[in-house]
Amino acid sequence: MAGSAWQTFFMGSEDSGAAGMRINRCTCLILIGVAFLYSAWCTAAEPVSQPPARRSPISTHVLNTSSGRPAAEVAVALQRQAGKAWKSVGAERTDAQGRAANLYPPEEPLQAGTYRLVYETGKYFKDQGVQTFFPTVEVVFEIEKTDEHYHVPVLVSPFGYSTYRGS
Repeated sequence: MAGSAWQTFFMGSEDSGAAGMRINRCTCLILIGVAFLYSAWCTAAEPVSQPPARRSPISTHVLNTSSGRPAAEVAVALQRQAGKAWKSVGAERTDAQGRAANLYPPEEPLQAGTYRLVYETGKYFKDQGVQTFFPTVEVVFEIEKTDEHYHVPVLVSPFGYSTYRGS
């Protein structure tokens, strides 16, 4: 009894004997290989036309020690000392995790010098319904090695703050 065309293709016909099955198994393996190569080709990554965005060399993290939570929506300004004045470099608000990671312009190389982070803690605590003694927190730090990342965490509470160089 003759089978369907697919059955004949994959299993061989009754008339083909063992040689017919070897050819058809070989053909099947070739088709699986071609399908595999086509799948790999279709899912291959596109060539990158631009390098990935450079990570900001200066970042911060603000934690509210009185609530034990990240301080979200704190306005943070990054400034660089230029003589006796301070020049604005970048600014952003902390995210839900209390982080500000894009303070330094990605297209500019990091310059050695004295920098200052200014945190608007007064508005943050006012929005929390809490009175504070420090309307702003200013952290001044020196950058000498321009090939390193500088992370400056700040721990704040209504009546105090502390900071350190993080990693």
